[in-house]
Amino acid sequence: MQLSDVLSKHPDKEYKQIDGFLINKKGMAGQKVDVSVGSVALNFYCKNCEDMRTFYSKPSLSCIFVNKNIVSIDCVLTCRCGTSVPAWFLVESNNDITGLAPEVRIMKKNARLSEHVTNSPRYGEYSTLLDKAELAYNEGLGAGAIVYLRKVFEKITIQSAEAMNIEYSKHPGGNPRNFKDLLIKVDKQCSIIPAEFSANGYKLFQELSNVVHGEYDENLGLNKFDSLYRLVIGILDNVNNHKEILEATAALGWDNGKTNI
Repeated sequence: MQLSDVLSKHPDKEYKQIDGFLINKKGMAGQKVDVSVGSVALNFYCKNCEDMRTFYSKPSLSCIFVNKNIVSIDCVLTCRCGTSVPAWFLVESNNDITGLAPEVRIMKKNARLSEHVTNSPRYGEYSTLLDKAELAYNEGLGAGAIVYLRKVFEKITIQSAEAMNIEYSKHPGGNPRNFKDLLIKVDKQCSIIPAEFSANGYKLFQELSNVVHGEYDENLGLNKFDSLYRLVIGILDNVNNHKEILEATAALGWDNGKTNI
């Protein structure tokens, strides 16, 4: 396994053994080395291509030593249309990173998205908030990342309520006064919470809110991010799937109010 294989995947807490790429280097702090470790490949939505594309780096990457256990990696990933995304990784080894077979993991990862590139177009207006959540997470800002997830949950619930003409009391800023009551009403009418955790929809909101209100430290927010992110994405997918199914049955001329067997 090469370093590029690790960099091309989602950051993992587990160390992975890779081929040595800094063998016999001194590892002095600030030392810069160009390394050939294969192309990094990450998937993004390219707005110029109007499709999900794999963006590739050149096989030669720029590496700067922090010490003999941590290095900083810089690269530029490019779509075949020429659209580019600069990316940065902080890579940690649990042994001497200049050895023959170091074991490494990604400590931090940051891909600088732009108006031409996003992680996914599937979530429409929520894509920007999700991108910001991932960026905050990659920067080690656990609480900040969770704030964006909470905002997504709030917005999709309010949007669903308004689409279903569900009335609710609001604070002066427009947010619901009692989110739990609103969520119960919305979920009862259009089931926005996936069946797998339908009994814990408000518990998810509580988990997100605990971070916002300072109950958790940054590290706990980081540790919970992946799970909380997946559940919020599950809600968005559930809403999208519901819309797509209704559109498909309507296109076939089916009466969704009746069951024919």
